[in-house]
Amino acid sequence: MFKPIVFMFIFTKLFFSANSKTHPADIKALNALKNGVDPRSITPGSCLSSWDFTIDPCDNIFTDHFTCGLRCDRVISGLVRVTEITIDPVGYSGSLTSVPWDHLRYLNTLDISDNSFSGLVPNEFSNLTRLRRLGLSGNSFAGEIPSFLGSLHQLEELYLDNNRLHGAIPSSFNNLTKLKRLEIQRNCISGEFPDLGSLKNLYFIDVSDNNISGGVPSTLPLSLVELSMRNNKLNGNIPHEIDKVRFLQVLDLSHNMFAGTVPSVLFRHPSLEQLTLSYNEFSSLQVPAVDITLNSNLIALDLSYNKLRGLLPAFMASMPKLTALSLERNEFTGMIPAQYAVKAAVAGNDNTSSFERLLLGGNYLVGPIPGPLLGLKPGSADVSLADNCLYRCPDAFFFCRGRDQKSAVDCKSFGPTIPQEID
Repeated sequence: MFKPIVFMFIFTKLFFSANSKTHPADIKALNALKNGVDPRSITPGSCLSSWDFTIDPCDNIFTDHFTCGLRCDRVISGLVRVTEITIDPVGYSGSLTSVPWDHLRYLNTLDISDNSFSGLVPNEFSNLTRLRRLGLSGNSFAGEIPSFLGSLHQLEELYLDNNRLHGAIPSSFNNLTKLKRLEIQRNCISGEFPDLGSLKNLYFIDVSDNNISGGVPSTLPLSLVELSMRNNKLNGNIPHEIDKVRFLQVLDLSHNMFAGTVPSVLFRHPSLEQLTLSYNEFSSLQVPAVDITLNSNLIALDLSYNKLRGLLPAFMASMPKLTALSLERNEFTGMIPAQYAVKAAVAGNDNTSSFERLLLGGNYLVGPIPGPLLGLKPGSADVSLADNCLYRCPDAFFFCRGRDQKSAVDCKSFGPTIPQEID
């Protein structure tokens, strides 16, 4: 009875190989990928649960046997090659190091994001030279970012975020001349940010929530549209050369250690729409020397939680598109400029937007509340004036209640003693 069973198994295997449309090297790699996944993490109805290697993979895509996860659209010498592996985010766990990745020579997309894979990033990824998209986000990969990733010259999108990677960003990334999007946020990356100025296609960088030190490079990709370096250990000055990045729309450098002066180039940047510099140690602002009424495209500006001193910058009320301004928790003094009150109270038009959010709380502002602000109705604008040195502020005024004002003692060193309302 044993010999016929063995014969039938060998015959079936030879028949399947002879009639297979998928290249045998690709089948071997796919099988190893599934075998490397903890079977307890392969849930019913998931992509990998449907991978049945008793039949041809590429000939049975979108059937009950290979419902998802693969794409095969390249025929070489009569055999179909796998060009995409994108598995579903259902919590697969295991290691990828036992997979013969060099067999998948025609792979242009590999995305295993939002699962629980662990271990090092496999060295054999270096053989995936046709790869255009690599998505490893939201797993538990550890170790340093491999420098060989810089040799994947066709790479356009690289997602390494939300892992446990450490060490510096490899300088070899400067070789990824086709790279468009780079995401490494929420890891343990350290060292200085490399010079990627030669990458003329890179439009999105997010390296937030790491331990990157040093400053913002003076040479950034001129194609950059969004740069987020939030929550690192960056310090020094923001380079004036950032005005050369003509397409930049979003810049987030909050939760770092920047100090000194906020350069005026940021306020008159030709394309910048959202600027977030909160939670740093800036102490002053450089007022633009030219009229920015027509030049500024800023819509949202956040300078809260710094050490900015002096009078509130009146020029910010002249920014035509600015609708959200946060200057709270600084050390500003003086009165609230009338321009601020008017921009918050008067409806915008085709040329000028009004303030939808104006946060000035936690400073040392003195004097009465400007009349236009007193006339605002709840829901018309989000305004906060609490924890200042203001007076004649009605108890029921929703922007600034008496009990939310600093005491006369707190305000004394920042100007004349201001009468305070006592609850």
